[in-house]
Amino acid sequence: YRYLDLRRPYLQKMFRLRHHITSEVRTFLNQENFIEFETPILTKSTPEGARDYVVPSRLHEKHFYALPQSPQIFKQLLMISGFEKYYQIAKCFRDEDLRSDRQPEFTQIDLEMSFVTQEDVLQVSERLIKHVMKEVKGLTLEDPFPRLTYHEAMRRFGSDKPDTRFGLELIHLNDVFAQTSFGVFASVLSSGGHLEGITVKGGASALSRKDIDGLTDVAKRYGAKGLAFVKWDGQLSGSLAKFLQPEELSSLQEKADFQEGDVLLIVADQATTAYDAMGHIRLALGKQLNLIDETIFDFTWIIDWPMFEYDTEDKRYYALHHPFTRVKQEHQAQMLETPETALANAYDLVVQGQELGGGSLRIHEPLLQASVFKILGLSEAEQDAKFGFLKEALTYGAPPHGGIAFGLDRLVMLLGGTKNIRDVILFPKTTSAQCLMTEAPSTLDEATLRALKLKD
Repeated sequence: YRYLDLRRPYLQKMFRLRHHITSEVRTFLNQENFIEFETPILTKSTPEGARDYVVPSRLHEKHFYALPQSPQIFKQLLMISGFEKYYQIAKCFRDEDLRSDRQPEFTQIDLEMSFVTQEDVLQVSERLIKHVMKEVKGLTLEDPFPRLTYHEAMRRFGSDKPDTRFGLELIHLNDVFAQTSFGVFASVLSSGGHLEGITVKGGASALSRKDIDGLTDVAKRYGAKGLAFVKWDGQLSGSLAKFLQPEELSSLQEKADFQEGDVLLIVADQATTAYDAMGHIRLALGKQLNLIDETIFDFTWIIDWPMFEYDTEDKRYYALHHPFTRVKQEHQAQMLETPETALANAYDLVVQGQELGGGSLRIHEPLLQASVFKILGLSEAEQDAKFGFLKEALTYGAPPHGGIAFGLDRLVMLLGGTKNIRDVILFPKTTSAQCLMTEAPSTLDEATLRALKLKD
């Protein structure tokens, strides 16, 4: 009964807000001489992203269209076509597990520009966000937005989408415990792992043992084996206390500002797991200790992303953004030899611990694009089958180009003050990707299945 639900003043307000935001986006981009386009909804399935929604073709037996996860390739082709400034309020589809901020169909504010540098894209994006915030919320944002490199964001916050509205930054403690007698720490250090800590000022009185057990559960949920801690409340206590040497305590006082009345929490694991677990512990602490000011909009750019990440299970590289992202010029020579060290001209805009948008400069040379596909494990035949039309288009001369996409639904959530994406999508799906009103997805009758060649 969503149509009755929509009568509520709260939801009426949300969708008027969505209209206002969309109108201001169009106003700004039109003034900046962007042209609005509509790219195809029925397109080709390509790898390297989330799972596609597919549509069977009646006229071409055992062939399928895919619904677009983004207009990425089409907007690049428009740059090759000579349209220098593109935008689209684009409907996108991804067949993935759902949560409060994710739906199977969603809407992007999609931009692309020719003959631009990364700085050009960041600046027009900032002006767009500032325009919307001023016209919709009456807020004037500071200029410019802060910037963090990917590695700095991970080191300080344990996340590539850090919530910077509060402190509790991570502290790297490998050197403090280099000579530790604590077997768990020694084992992790010997295998090249990380010890990542957070000092909770006043934590000795603010955090009970039950609270720390809850944080241990958070650590385990994100892959860590546990959470070491030491509480300084007149005397030292906790799982780490009996292993702590006087010189280590002295180092912690200096490096981690660990003083009487505080609690020090430490995750010991391989870097990726240590950052992830401690990043989520940090968020849990921020909420638990009421450190987060919900009225602050902490727009921050995350730049200098790694181009590739290695999957130890699949034993292959994946593109951290997507395979059309441009590798930094100074890293192109080393890319084939050491893909894991290559950085990309990629950038995300994060706010309040969420990714609001992401983009990159794109590859415009056929040979560089083929090299990236090769690192990703695509043979020549696979490249031609999946991306042959793009590779050929690049041979006709592509301008240097780049762009970004912002989540319209998330922007409305942000300005509307809601944590649930269902509040800003007219007819949303459930977490099992169903529509309770229309009862979609539904079965098809046998005649339709036969016409689609899906049944004999």
